[in-house]
Amino acid sequence: MSEIGRSEGHDPITVAEIKQIAKKRLDKQVWDYYITGADEQKTVARNEAIYDQILLRPRVLRDVSVVDTSTTVFGKRYEFPIAIAPSAYQRLVGDGGEIDVCRAAQKIGTNYILSSNATTSMEDVMSAAGPRNSSYPSAWFQLYFLGSREVSQQLIRRAEKAGYEALVLTVDAPVLGNRLHERTTPLKLPPHLSRANLTTVKGSGASKGRLVLNAKTASEAREIAAQHADTLIDRTLVWDEIVPWIQAQTSLKLLVKGILTAEDAAKAVQVGIDGIVVSNHGGRQLDGVPSTLEALPEVVEAVRGRVPVIVDGGITRGSDAFKALALGADLCLIGRSALWGLAYDGQRGVEAVLNILERELSRTMALMGANSISEISKDMLGRARGDGFGIARL
Repeated sequence: MSEIGRSEGHDPITVAEIKQIAKKRLDKQVWDYYITGADEQKTVARNEAIYDQILLRPRVLRDVSVVDTSTTVFGKRYEFPIAIAPSAYQRLVGDGGEIDVCRAAQKIGTNYILSSNATTSMEDVMSAAGPRNSSYPSAWFQLYFLGSREVSQQLIRRAEKAGYEALVLTVDAPVLGNRLHERTTPLKLPPHLSRANLTTVKGSGASKGRLVLNAKTASEAREIAAQHADTLIDRTLVWDEIVPWIQAQTSLKLLVKGILTAEDAAKAVQVGIDGIVVSNHGGRQLDGVPSTLEALPEVVEAVRGRVPVIVDGGITRGSDAFKALALGADLCLIGRSALWGLAYDGQRGVEAVLNILERELSRTMALMGANSISEISKDMLGRARGDGFGIARL
């Protein structure tokens, strides 16, 4: 590890340490863009705080001489069940940006989801990552579905041609959440950076969305939305129309990201979605929704194992991932933590974050008496009783 990453004379040994290094290294405007959320940011805080409310109920005298953290999703091997969520503009955080993050994920044996708002084209990311053993997954592509179907269709076809394994359709952002910081201090990309996958779109959809967000009257908002309909996220999308339309364009797996209720989870399975990402957009969309960990059980119950259930939001320790897996997640995603690694030391910094989380998860499994992912179960979790002293099982 390079000297630039050293903290207090040693390489960081927790994600929290890496986060503090990233805060010192990033420009304040960039740090604030990634760390903040919507409105009073209650959901941002809740995503992390909820993990401290869940207690672990370890089982002892079990053979944990070999702990296997590997899992499979869509028949592909993951060395451990933590992958990297999509996040925008990664070259703001580190010069290698999306390429460094993707390479790190693949080197450590997991996967990466590229954002529609990437600062590196999907083709360049896949080319730089290089070929991968077919037993492991190819990267996935996150899709914001724009008002222009032609542009969205082009993105889908490019992703398939470039070799991506799946599309991840974001469904919780028909409009921008009330991101107060972005309204008062809007992020501006430097001249050498752009949304590399949307070069045919004039102007930034994010900036147009901010125009709608900043509209002072309903009539002004309607006028802006009508004027920029092609470059804004399509607000007319409905389950029974958009899912078949996308599936008709491609043979890629199709997941939806932004599910928080059993009702939407059941509908997703009904219309033929291949996977569900339980997500509240890192608290950046609707403030006051549950943490993703709280929403996870009802989604898992509604899905009943028919498609993979993936969860993001608030995971900063291996024990957090253990808790999410115990509540039924098939895979966990990290977003901000990967960015902190990128700011810390590029690809090596992202690898450091992933290695820290893998070691923490493996250690937690050993101490909990689970020698494989399949042995992690809900009865290993509890909460402090609300009606007296003691532990209530979940």
